Amino acid sequence: MNVKSLKENIKKFIPGFILVIFILTIFLGGFYLGKKRTEKKLGKALHTILAYSEEAKDVSSGTNSDEVFDFNLYWEVWDSLKTDYVNKNQIKNKDLFYGSLKGMSAATEDPYTVFMDPENAKEFADDLAGTFEGIGAEVGMRNDIVTIVAPLEGMPAQKAGLRSGDKIYAVDDKSTLGLTVDETVKLIRGPKGTTVKLSILRGNDSKIQDFVITRDLIVVKSVKTEMRQDGIFVINVTNFNDDTLSLFNAAVNDVLLKNPRGIILDLRNNPGGYLDTAVAMASEWIEAGPIMAEQFSDNRRNEYPSSGNARLKDIPTVVLVNGGSASASEIVAGALRDYKKAVLVGEQTYGKGSVQSLRGLSDGSALKVTVAEWLTPAGDAIDEKGITPDYLVVLEQKDVDQNIDPQMDKAVELLKSKKK
Repeated sequence: MNVKSLKENIKKFIPGFILVIFILTIFLGGFYLGKKRTEKKLGKALHTILAYSEEAKDVSSGTNSDEVFDFNLYWEVWDSLKTDYVNKNQIKNKDLFYGSLKGMSAATEDPYTVFMDPENAKEFADDLAGTFEGIGAEVGMRNDIVTIVAPLEGMPAQKAGLRSGDKIYAVDDKSTLGLTVDETVKLIRGPKGTTVKLSILRGNDSKIQDFVITRDLIVVKSVKTEMRQDGIFVINVTNFNDDTLSLFNAAVNDVLLKNPRGIILDLRNNPGGYLDTAVAMASEWIEAGPIMAEQFSDNRRNEYPSSGNARLKDIPTVVLVNGGSASASEIVAGALRDYKKAVLVGEQTYGKGSVQSLRGLSDGSALKVTVAEWLTPAGDAIDEKGITPDYLVVLEQKDVDQNIDPQMDKAVELLKSKKK
């Protein structure tokens, strides 16, 4: 996926939250129009806004009080910044303009509705392709604190000891309190070979720990498989990215060839991704019926039916989840649970229950907008609640230190107890 494809397509997208390796900082500001020099620099976009603003001056006669506004306020702010700001010579019109678009999306007060300028949109597309430079961790906002949601397997963040749930209080001694996820992302990202220090508060600890992490080139295949000697086939899905569906299809073919006694679908620390990929994945177990439903603000409901493949429908399956399993992961887990095609083992999932549309814009920028809330086939809304596993098994730090995985062990136990 590249910027060109963003321009040509609108994709529905379910990131588990705004990602540290995916979403980048976008500058704040405002935009200005009304002078020929500005129109030349900013082109058609601002010219269109000017035409609209002339109409907007007369909306005070409207019945909706929210429509009463005057676009001249924008020009006043723009002029003041260009005239009075202490570093006014360093202000670029482009940054002010794109900053105003960022401000519009931020006005929704929805952390998943984000405007990305062309540079950030390209990097976002590269991230979805699974190649980027960073620490290999994903973060979201939890209780107004930027929090590690999922350190990626084998990446610098995990090797340094970061864990899901770690709260980031500072980056290179700069406090993150009051910063957005986007702003924190800008501090954390950097070129391969450079270091970044994260100040972390973990669990109920009262003492902040510092983790110094060396950034690297992160190349991630989102699906990994293993045929265990006990006849159990493990499919680990780390993201729902550009490569996920083709890799998962290859995994299904391998399952059919090897005829295992059972499948473990490991969605732990998987923050989400593309909606269509989640639906296609769940369809390999579910023969008919809705995989999930979108609930819109006007009470419209749109169901996503199974594709009917269901090649894995007769193979006993356990799904592993934890606090880093979000959105697309929760769609798959929730659907398999509701249709009784799998049992869930692990910990409460993250609780990301909204759907975003990713729209490529004319100049290479992109807008990601929350368009609906999603529900499981049984009608359960999981936003901010998550999904409770059938078997609650906690993975503790002592287990990690001893290289023990009680969640995987429980999944294996359940599958071995079933008759082949």
